[in-house]
Amino acid sequence: MASYQSLTLELAEGVLTLTLLGPGKGNAMGPEFWDELPRAVDEINTMTDARCILLRGSGKHFSYGLDLNTMMPRLKTMLSGSMTADNRLELMTMIRQMQSGFQKLYESPRPVIAAIHGWCIGGGLNLISAADIRLCSSEATFSLREAKLGIIPDLGGLQWLPRIIGEGYTRELAFTANDFDAAFAEKIRLVNHIYASPHELFDKATEMARQIAGLPQTTVQGIKKVLNYGAGKSIEDGLQYVAVWNSSQLQFQDSTETMDETLEKRKAEFNKKISRGY
Repeated sequence: MASYQSLTLELAEGVLTLTLLGPGKGNAMGPEFWDELPRAVDEINTMTDARCILLRGSGKHFSYGLDLNTMMPRLKTMLSGSMTADNRLELMTMIRQMQSGFQKLYESPRPVIAAIHGWCIGGGLNLISAADIRLCSSEATFSLREAKLGIIPDLGGLQWLPRIIGEGYTRELAFTANDFDAAFAEKIRLVNHIYASPHELFDKATEMARQIAGLPQTTVQGIKKVLNYGAGKSIEDGLQYVAVWNSSQLQFQDSTETMDETLEKRKAEFNKKISRGY
């Protein structure tokens, strides 16, 4: 695996753990991160042994979001004085580059589990909205804080969050830029489960990732493909797509072996009950 400054990749038992490192305080997202994340996801997608991605932060926090110390000088240079067509094109190019890593993660065939502890602010919240499953520890705190900086969230949160938590809550978070705790995150269904501590969070997230990694890879990846395709489309479109997918992509050997194992297990359980007289 390649070496990165802002993140690490570690593969074990089918689970690829992607850990944010910073180098800014609180795993803040600076130039290195925006350059490296798209390349890291591309690399992960070539790893046949990587069946599930576990996304987490190092240290005490998931991420403070945009690293203002390293990113603002670049933005000020672009935005200073009168905005020329070249300035605007440069800014657009930079935004699209920053978006690309999150989009690649969302589109990755591998299911992505985000394990969130500590602060998850701005870009951090946009990042976890690209994940398939979100888990957090009880002290986790979230904020879609861009409005306080005079910025419209532009890294995917406004596109993915309405599908996760609905339009009303997305607008509340974006308009107010308020901080909110783990309990509220669970209430609005941003996270699936809350755990007592970061240690328990990472244990449970790893356990779930290994469980997913242990299932037939073509099936799990097919489920993600069908779910992503169906977002925003009609039920009929989704049904047609999954019918085409299964008829063309279903792996006969994987499916028959799994079905045979299930049938044998059921027969064994049934015979066990009969022998006991119930």
